[in-house]
Amino acid sequence: MIKILIVEDEIPAQINLKKLIDRCCPEGNVVMTLTSVRQTIKWLEENPDGVDVIFMDVELADGECFEIFRQTNVKAKVIMTTAYDSYALKAFEAGSIDYLLKPIEITDLKRAVARCRMSGGNFDYEALAKALGMGAARKDYKEKYIVRFNDRIVPLQTSNIAFVYSEEKNNYLTTFDGERYIIDSSLDVISDELNPSLFFRISRGCIVNTKAIQSITKQAGGRLLIKSNPPASFEMTVSRSRVDDFLEWLEN
Repeated sequence: MIKILIVEDEIPAQINLKKLIDRCCPEGNVVMTLTSVRQTIKWLEENPDGVDVIFMDVELADGECFEIFRQTNVKAKVIMTTAYDSYALKAFEAGSIDYLLKPIEITDLKRAVARCRMSGGNFDYEALAKALGMGAARKDYKEKYIVRFNDRIVPLQTSNIAFVYSEEKNNYLTTFDGERYIIDSSLDVISDELNPSLFFRISRGCIVNTKAIQSITKQAGGRLLIKSNPPASFEMTVSRSRVDDFLEWLEN
């Protein structure tokens, strides 16, 4: 029996991956599903030999998965699930990590599992860090964006961003002054660039600054409704799968 841990913050992606594992790896047993960096570090420290294989998303609710390897010893073999570009994929290969590109296909999953079985060694974090240029240095987060407004180019300090959201295939930055600007970068990229001590991705379509949160109301189904300042033109809700991590982030 192969003991499997899934680290993925999107519930539909969790369900799809479990179905694919059942189809192509009948001896696999998913013993735990986690959604965040914090949860995963805690679980691995409490269960150092708890699993044989980890399927791990790169972008999690509270940051990038690489922080897990910085803070705890990962003994299991690792298969990344990612939408990263070829540069990062080469880095995964340098770290003896197999990977699956989203959306995951069953043929790719079979390949990854087969390679994982044949692999003699475990994950090499040092090689990955070197390939990604991470080293041991603290990550520098973005301090400024250059946005366009009609015929003007506007430098915007990240400290003035209240929240970022997607609407009708566009992504917008809203400032504490109530101004709204279109930004070309995806929320995946922006989430990685912003300081996680100040910003939290509350859902697939929204990132909020802690200073913009005025009040929080519980909703049916386990979600949370945020009242922001400045007010949002949409319903700003925390996804059910991210509620625990959001509340922990808010306290800290």
